[in-house]
Amino acid sequence: MPGHKLLQLTSPYGPVFRSIKTTPPRDATVEEIPIIDVGGIFSDSLADRQAVAAEIRRAATTSGFFYMKNHGVPEETIQTCLSSAKEFFHQPDEIKRRVSLSGSKWFNGWNGPGSHRANAVESIDHRESFGMRYDPRYDPSVADPAAIPQAIRDGFRAEEYVWEQTANLPEFKTGVLGYWRACLALARQLVRVFALALDLPEDYFDAMTSHPDAAIALNYYPTIPASALAEGAEEAVSIGSHTDLQFFTMLWQDRNGGLQVLTREGQWLNAMPVEGTFVVNIGDYLQRITNDRFISTVHRAKNFKTVERFSMPFFFGFNFNETCGVLPSCIDEEHPAKYEPISCEEWVRLRFKATNMESKDDE
Repeated sequence: MPGHKLLQLTSPYGPVFRSIKTTPPRDATVEEIPIIDVGGIFSDSLADRQAVAAEIRRAATTSGFFYMKNHGVPEETIQTCLSSAKEFFHQPDEIKRRVSLSGSKWFNGWNGPGSHRANAVESIDHRESFGMRYDPRYDPSVADPAAIPQAIRDGFRAEEYVWEQTANLPEFKTGVLGYWRACLALARQLVRVFALALDLPEDYFDAMTSHPDAAIALNYYPTIPASALAEGAEEAVSIGSHTDLQFFTMLWQDRNGGLQVLTREGQWLNAMPVEGTFVVNIGDYLQRITNDRFISTVHRAKNFKTVERFSMPFFFGFNFNETCGVLPSCIDEEHPAKYEPISCEEWVRLRFKATNMESKDDE
């Protein structure tokens, strides 16, 4: 098609392709990525929560992305975590290497520069990241981690390694876990509104997310080097084109911008920073269990500015042992179920396998 080209993407079942326009990215309008006031999710009024659910449903079925304001995560908590991230990434590589992924079983820790490529047909990712995954010992809603059923415990992917090897930064663990806990509390409120948006009982997902696949990544994006731009500006990325694989993602991004979202028509949009918001997007697993009603949208990041960029995404998914098929509210005579049930753990394993990121047990 004139004015278009094919973009290859990774999926659990092999490469998939999207037709994208060759026109330059443009800034998104509020109709394309709406700003939703989610303050109503904390209301005692069901009508208030349903009103937010209606707006989320509209965004989830059109763009798969929205900004979320009045989310309740304290600005001080965000800034404390950001300061911790900056302190960590500004260390020499030999210190950060103490907590590198090579010492982790489950991809916790530091992902150094030039070590990952989210998209096989774009450049390497010009970024560093630090990741941690759900640990019930730090979950305020868990009274006794030892009482958690073994079937759920088998899915835990946390490692104390990440804190032991960052102990040289006395405030790092406190700052990062404070942000993770605040995001976890918000996600648990938000998932109930997602249930309402899908015409399900408000507590439908509660048991499935009692000990969720809840992780954060601290991302550091230096400016994309001139050498990469010389090889091809379009393919030079800070993180390559991809979709997220779980329920939903909540992203805090700094004021420097760089996030780009692909529309259904193949146009790249700049998701410019909006003060006081998180960006929320639908993940692949949610798209699957909604029978493709909710959209998992392709996105990427490009830091072409001369200043460094930071972002802090929080990824929320089901307990690893949960198996979910297409939701009953997403099936009718005209829309039979497209997908078989699959466990959260198997879904994640397939996706990691497709990107050559299997755990060491799977090698």
